[in-house]
Amino acid sequence: MFTIGLLASGKGSNIQAIINYIKTEGLHNINAGVILSDNPSSGALEIAKKEGIKHYCIQEKKYRTILSPETEKKYVKVLKEHKVDLICLAGFMRVIKEEFLKNFPGKIINIHPSLLPAFPGLEAWKQALNYGVKFTGCTTHFVEAGVDTGPIILQAVVPVLKDDTPETLHKRIQEKEHIIYPLTVKLIAEGKVSISGRKVYING
Repeated sequence: MFTIGLLASGKGSNIQAIINYIKTEGLHNINAGVILSDNPSSGALEIAKKEGIKHYCIQEKKYRTILSPETEKKYVKVLKEHKVDLICLAGFMRVIKEEFLKNFPGKIINIHPSLLPAFPGLEAWKQALNYGVKFTGCTTHFVEAGVDTGPIILQAVVPVLKDDTPETLHKRIQEKEHIIYPLTVKLIAEGKVSISGRKVYING
């Protein structure tokens, strides 16, 4: 059994997409083992309750955009207790630091709403719209010490329409996110993803 741990701060729509994909595709070898959030009001925790998945809220009181080493250790402890093989960040609004990276090397992935390396950081769809690009999209990537800098796994392209608002563009990007993130999890669980330097290869 390949066990994933899911981390989110907000609505958790990508978490729901992954869970739905596991069910509809009959992926009996993948288990959503635990859902964690730093936000007690997170929709991700409501999803966990609805789906009967173990879940915990571990708040960070000291910082806004990172976790203190002490809080990171709490996350790592829970994830290890649930024997996760892969950590999926799904709108987790904290930068992952040393404690996570040293305990789960090459086992943390993220989804970002742009075609990386363009527009890293917050509200990437607004950055794309303001810059005037004709295409943007979303990216799944491995997590490393930098922000949105890890090796790219899958990408999906979304055209930017002349009458787009940040809301309409973001919605269409999320529709693609809900396709490529579950697929990324499936490919990794099946052992079809390998890394050489910065390049990610999909095998088979």
